[in-house]
Amino acid sequence: MLPVRRVQEDLESPADRNLWPATIPAVRQILDDGLDLSQLTILVGQNGAGKSTLVEAIAEAFGLNVEGGTQNSRHQRYANDSALGEHLQLVRGAGASGAGVFLRAETMHGHFAYLEDLDREDQKKRGLHNRQSHGESFIEFFTSRSAVNGLWVFDEAESALSFEGSLTLLSHISDLLATGSQVVLSTHSPILASLPEADIYEVGEWGLRRSTYDELDMVRNWRLFLDAPGRYLRHFND
Repeated sequence: MLPVRRVQEDLESPADRNLWPATIPAVRQILDDGLDLSQLTILVGQNGAGKSTLVEAIAEAFGLNVEGGTQNSRHQRYANDSALGEHLQLVRGAGASGAGVFLRAETMHGHFAYLEDLDREDQKKRGLHNRQSHGESFIEFFTSRSAVNGLWVFDEAESALSFEGSLTLLSHISDLLATGSQVVLSTHSPILASLPEADIYEVGEWGLRRSTYDELDMVRNWRLFLDAPGRYLRHFND
């Protein structure tokens, strides 16, 4: 059973459609129509389209810290509460796990500092994350919590990762799915978006629309660029 079967507006706390973030087409569509989630839901689109706003709000509505971590993470170094989370209602799966993890590349350094503070009395653990590169810390954080079976929310996780790191994360996410966890993923990465059997939504001025991997603008553009990068460079130099 999925931890979250559907995302919809909380009718007891409706969002003002004239105020941000309800003015974002993708957000408005979810508020108006709701969105059914599968075991793997992927959101792709340009910056500002609303991907991060949506996944952050889903994480908060599930009870996760908007800066990342699990339900037990109580730090707050950068972000405030989501502007959307209080207006969302999650339809939970009966008997499903209530555990979850939110990995948000934008604020994970602050989360690592929080973990370091918790471990400060343990000399063997002191500085564990901050001695590593951001990408290494990200992967270590993930693998140390991979036993959590529940809802995993990722916001542009590729920002911290190399090509090889993205492949490693891809493999780990596949393992999560194989053990029954649910994943909601926001990404600019054609690597992470390639996960099979995903419900992929392209986010833009139209709102949310279902897509296949090969139909994504992101995938087509990367293929065109890698096939002939000089063509793009000539365009910018003209």
